[in-house]
Amino acid sequence: MSMITERPVSNPAGSSPVGTVAEAPATGRRDVRAVVAAYVALTKPRIVELLLVTTVPAMMLADGGMPSLWLVAVVLVGGSLAAGAASVLNCYIDRDIDQLMRRTKRRPLPAHTVSPRNALVFGLVLAAVSVALMAATTNWLAAGLTLAAIAYYDLVYTLWLKRTTAANTFWGGVCGAAPVLIGWAAVTGSLSPAAWGLFAVVFFWQMPHFYALAIKYKDDYARAGIPMLPVVASVRRVNAEIIGFSWLTLLSSLAVWPLGMSPIYGVTALVVGGIFVVEAHKLCRRAARGEAVKPMRLFHWSTTYLTILFAAVALDALI
Repeated sequence: MSMITERPVSNPAGSSPVGTVAEAPATGRRDVRAVVAAYVALTKPRIVELLLVTTVPAMMLADGGMPSLWLVAVVLVGGSLAAGAASVLNCYIDRDIDQLMRRTKRRPLPAHTVSPRNALVFGLVLAAVSVALMAATTNWLAAGLTLAAIAYYDLVYTLWLKRTTAANTFWGGVCGAAPVLIGWAAVTGSLSPAAWGLFAVVFFWQMPHFYALAIKYKDDYARAGIPMLPVVASVRRVNAEIIGFSWLTLLSSLAVWPLGMSPIYGVTALVVGGIFVVEAHKLCRRAARGEAVKPMRLFHWSTTYLTILFAAVALDALI
């Protein structure tokens, strides 16, 4: 459901990657915990964390305070299931390229701890449950946006755009920003300019966030034949897009300020957005000079930036 990427995790020395143990060695019985862990890994829970960071503050702003805990819980559960469904189906579609990339070859499907058929059924069931839950407990706009986000991420982005165009990150960004609209719609049954403003922030933010990761794993993407921008474009082009979209992220966040936000949000957006832009310029300057780029510095700060900005949105809604 999202272009927001999972944070890379390294395994401790001597430990087994999630989902690589399927059977108990002595008896041959399935290790239930390992099987559960494999299915959870398919949902990419770290992506779900980031999606929820944007959804709840958007709901609070839409409500002008704290929505009912029942509604928040329903949207969190429905959104988590939807994001998990999109990720599982993504893993199913991408199982051929995941086995070629060092970053993804230990996922449950290339590691053969979950069969493709079971992953497909699991993903479809999660998708159906998430949309049905949203339709039954919120409204048709929120449910429709949930279904559209899942379908777009898996059928348009994963199956088509990711493999065919260097603009895949841009167009795929629609999915990562969708939770803002879904949360807002769940509260109000409509979408306001403020909702679209927050959508724009998350949409533009994803480009520098994901380009940093793509720089780190450039060889992986090249090996799998995925035309990510850092693989197929010049350093100058990549730098221009990172800087341009970082500025658009900052400007979008400031554009939300006049839409009923307090100075607390405005100052926070200016400060953390400014640091985000500075970090983007630093990365690009190092790349232009042929120095060690350190792309994960921008990647990790971008996650921190989004968390702080939306915490300010939540605080603003409460005051």
